Amino acid sequence: MTSSAASSTHSPAASGSAAPALPAHVPLAVQIRGGAIEGVHYGTVAATDADGALLWGAGSPEALFFPRSALKPLQAVALVRAGLSLPAELLALAAASHSGGPAHREGTRRILSLHGLDEAVLANTTDLPYGVRERREWIAAGGRADRVCQNCSGKHAAMAAVCTLNDWPTAGYLAPTHPLQRLVAATVAELTGEEPASWTTDGCGTPLPALSPVGMARAYGRIARAAAEGSGSPEAAVGRAMGLYPDMVAGEGRDVTALMRAVPGAVAKDGFEGVQLVGLPDGRAVAVKVSDGGDRARMPVTVRALAALGLPEAAEDGPLAALAAQPVLGGGRPVGLLTALDDAFPPAAA
Repeated sequence: MTSSAASSTHSPAASGSAAPALPAHVPLAVQIRGGAIEGVHYGTVAATDADGALLWGAGSPEALFFPRSALKPLQAVALVRAGLSLPAELLALAAASHSGGPAHREGTRRILSLHGLDEAVLANTTDLPYGVRERREWIAAGGRADRVCQNCSGKHAAMAAVCTLNDWPTAGYLAPTHPLQRLVAATVAELTGEEPASWTTDGCGTPLPALSPVGMARAYGRIARAAAEGSGSPEAAVGRAMGLYPDMVAGEGRDVTALMRAVPGAVAKDGFEGVQLVGLPDGRAVAVKVSDGGDRARMPVTVRALAALGLPEAAEDGPLAALAAQPVLGGGRPVGLLTALDDAFPPAAA
């Protein structure tokens, strides 16, 4: 079960150029239909203790990956360090991959207006609302893709706001050499305890570092613990805001919102390509990466990892039970289950 980063001699490169070594992901979840295994999801899990050290791991907990939108709470910490001061619901939105509902859109505009800005300053990509219901309602009302609807708009509004607070140019605020992004990079390195091995660009345009699941779990544990201890630090401010307003971090009907409502003091954030991070108020944390990038196994694996940490809410009869498995339907009725593989995890702690 426990392993470190491993390389593979197999290269998927079609050309003669060298390709990165494949992480040693392991089976984490299966989809069962009619008593037979229909699909297997491989991946990696890292669980860290209150000091940020690896408690146990499955797959390649030290291998590099891109945390995608799970990086947002760390970015938000950097923004608070740079002077950002927002009502808690708007700070939660700055760390969000929101569904694009009315409260999310209005919150983004509020962040801008509080700093004398408008939507023209935003440099994120355009999109329709991320939430299924929110997208349907937006389209029905004649709405089109724009930057405020896009799920990262709260973060981008907050980044532009910080530029005005520090007399930094808002133009080019996504450039890795911009003072804002240099501060974010330094904050990420401090919270994770890792110097990013490389950088690329996330879907919304922000710089994106390659980190390990262990490092990301360590950062989430620090943020959640700071919030629980009630310190006045930027980490505490971000963690507390996310816990108070989980609906702003994601949205109604979203599993991340449900998890934070069910687990007091938890700081949770998902990311594209099968990424999930959860920090607990005692400083422990879990990082999940589903190797195929699919989303359906992300939460069942996460809940099983939290059960292995002894989280009461993750027990079979706990409030997270509805997130621990997904029914597989045939003809509109349950004929199977998508569930985590017990063999990939330590026994659930009492």
